[in-house]
Amino acid sequence: MKKLLFLLFFAISTVAMAQKFKIQSGDAKFLKGIETVNVVFDYSGMKLMKENYTEEEYIPRRIEELNKKTEGSGDIWKKQWQRSKEELWNPKFITTFNKVLSKENINTKLKENAQSPYTLIVKVKWVYPGWDAGIMKQSAKVTTQLTFVETDSKKVLCDIESVEAPGDQWGSNFNNETRVGEGFAKTGKTLAQRIERELK
Repeated sequence: MKKLLFLLFFAISTVAMAQKFKIQSGDAKFLKGIETVNVVFDYSGMKLMKENYTEEEYIPRRIEELNKKTEGSGDIWKKQWQRSKEELWNPKFITTFNKVLSKENINTKLKENAQSPYTLIVKVKWVYPGWDAGIMKQSAKVTTQLTFVETDSKKVLCDIESVEAPGDQWGSNFNNETRVGEGFAKTGKTLAQRIERELK
């Protein structure tokens, strides 16, 4: 009976964590032979949590919530949050994307502030940090719009929607920002796998 309940819980969790990844227009064949693609991350208009808070609404709420538990912890968290985009989330996406294609002997790499005929715009639409209580947990989720454009003309070449990419690791992960980072890594991995199919 316990085994049956575990399998049922695992199946529900797997379904709940399913990422939706859809090419809405174009394809990535233009990347064949391209070594470097510029990448830009756009967090403007990002919504958070199931309540769809703006970042301006979410940050003070989170600070107050943490400070009620431990004085000063909310202010420490704010600094971590502000660093997370540049120091954790963006690098997780880029590094994972590059690693996946490199393993498949595809030399196309993403790089911020790169000189390239093509740019990938990662528009971050929604972030849910999830939670971890040890025995029970819920993965982070990251929703993005991934748009490849010609750098100079801004002509859209490929437009992809990635919905609720799960952010999780084996074992416990009590840090919200780290779990979100894994959602960015999953997004980068899925994008690279899709491109790999088109370029091989």
